[in-house]
Amino acid sequence: MYKIMIIEDDLTISEAIKEHLSKWGYDVFCVTEFRNITEQVVDFDPHLVLLDVMLPFYNGFYWCNELRKISKVPVVFISSASDNMNIIMAMNMGGDDFITKPFDLNVLTAKVGALIRRTYSFQGRMNVIEHKGVILNLNDTTVSYNNQKVELTKNEFKILQLLMEHAGRVISREDIMQCLWESDSFIDDNTLTVNMTRLRKKLASLGLENFITTKKGLGYIVE
Repeated sequence: MYKIMIIEDDLTISEAIKEHLSKWGYDVFCVTEFRNITEQVVDFDPHLVLLDVMLPFYNGFYWCNELRKISKVPVVFISSASDNMNIIMAMNMGGDDFITKPFDLNVLTAKVGALIRRTYSFQGRMNVIEHKGVILNLNDTTVSYNNQKVELTKNEFKILQLLMEHAGRVISREDIMQCLWESDSFIDDNTLTVNMTRLRKKLASLGLENFITTKKGLGYIVE
């Protein structure tokens, strides 16, 4: 079942779209909290996003730009602000289509179906790990938090991926070394310490000083 996310401030409009798309077999989620849209998109992992331009806090152009940092998911703008400048801005921010309000729900559904058919192959699905607002992008080995992003080395990325995939569980130094070098033999233990120190400094630059916790004698954990 294809999943559609609606990011629309007018509840009457979003519920009408949801009801109509649901009749066509789509799994539809309507955003009602507009402060943390990126995290909600990561959690729901939609095949397509319907995005209004006028939203509380930040507009749709801002959120489309944020989504493009982590995903190629198709984005269709829906807005009454249909002048050429807004349409151009929508496309420049990474939008795939623009539908002007008021619109016919059957036309909207047809456009949604056409865009989904063109896209999947599933190459547009997100490939990220998210934990407490921290987003690890598996495609470009970057980590993002609070609209800031840093690039990780191959080893830093592998360490963080392992810890985030097993959030809440202590991972031993031996297990991390096995993941990094496929062996816990003939590896200087200090090499892991150096990589961990560099990773923590990069996380600290994002305001994540204590994202990775050391459990003395046991290993490391992302809680």
